[in-house]
Amino acid sequence: MIKAEIVIIGGGVVGASVAYHLTESGAKDVLILERENRQGLGSTGKATGGVRAQFETEINIKMSLCSIEFFQNWDFDCGYEPRGYLFFATDEKQFDYLRRNVEKQKSLGVKAVGIVDTKTISEMVKGLNCEDILGGSFGGRDGFINPLGVLEGFTRKAIENGAKILTDTQVLSIETKNGKVIGVETNKGVIKAETVVLCPGAWAKDLAQTAGVDLPVEPLKRQIVWAKSETDLQENLPMVIDLGSGFHFRPAKDSLDEVLFAYPDQDKQPNFETNFDESFIAKVYEKAKHRAPFLAETTVVREKCRAGLYENTPDHHAIIGGCAAVENLYFCSGFSGHGVMHSPASGRAMAEIILDGEASFLDVSCLSLERFAAGELLHETAFI
Repeated sequence: MIKAEIVIIGGGVVGASVAYHLTESGAKDVLILERENRQGLGSTGKATGGVRAQFETEINIKMSLCSIEFFQNWDFDCGYEPRGYLFFATDEKQFDYLRRNVEKQKSLGVKAVGIVDTKTISEMVKGLNCEDILGGSFGGRDGFINPLGVLEGFTRKAIENGAKILTDTQVLSIETKNGKVIGVETNKGVIKAETVVLCPGAWAKDLAQTAGVDLPVEPLKRQIVWAKSETDLQENLPMVIDLGSGFHFRPAKDSLDEVLFAYPDQDKQPNFETNFDESFIAKVYEKAKHRAPFLAETTVVREKCRAGLYENTPDHHAIIGGCAAVENLYFCSGFSGHGVMHSPASGRAMAEIILDGEASFLDVSCLSLERFAAGELLHETAFI
């Protein structure tokens, strides 16, 4: 029978980060369980690779600041490229929201962020339809990372530090006794464990239920269209986001003529389906035609279009912390699309909570599971 002191369910970027930070702090008997035959086949490998500090809530801003600093200074190449994020507003309510956010972001230490006017936006993004744009906000340290590069870096370092990983290992249930974790049952048998950390992304709810815990995490399909332009796109194109509709686009990494664009399709209901829907192409191109006509002239690269799963919570914030009902069961789930960008901060916080009882570098107590029962939900509007 396999035994481990700490078992991490989920070998994506969050689980790998938890393993890395645990082993960096001295934990040796750490085992990652990955359901696929290799890492990166789930949501991590489908992510767009954006990272930003332009959030509304203090906790998201602080997690981004910690994570961006990590990406910038880590000794592993994660492809951090500060191209910037541009949010733009088409009505006064949206613009006021961006102004308030920028003031909060600055007060919390975000650098190179500020309000930009319509003329500046038109100069930053050539060919953008700015007729109804009142202004926006731009964060110069926001940008792009390589999700699989981050995953590889965390995993390699964790294994060098003594962690182990089992692939093709699907967890069927979390085993408990007298209100305490004793292990997990998998398709390969029971694995005994003193501590279990739940990091399986959109599958967190079903697994938590096997331990008698109601974890409010729902899967939601998100799709990305990948396209190619006949001519090179402008240099240093940032991530561009319409705050009102959620339509957004960004250049493909290491390419001058390829671009990714999408929007949150409100027609989608919670499900685990990850096949790319061809009908989404026409929907997103219609939005592109209005907002950025140069995108409407691109050609779809169908083999690169993809669909993945968000792991949404009711307030679109992660659940990080222990479990009041089950001793030594921990959650690092529900990132609602921000798992890759917040993986350094969340992994460190989770490791400190497990080893020391609390996250000393950053107070993440507002992200506990108990906030839902207490009615202390957070609020984040800039959710794409």
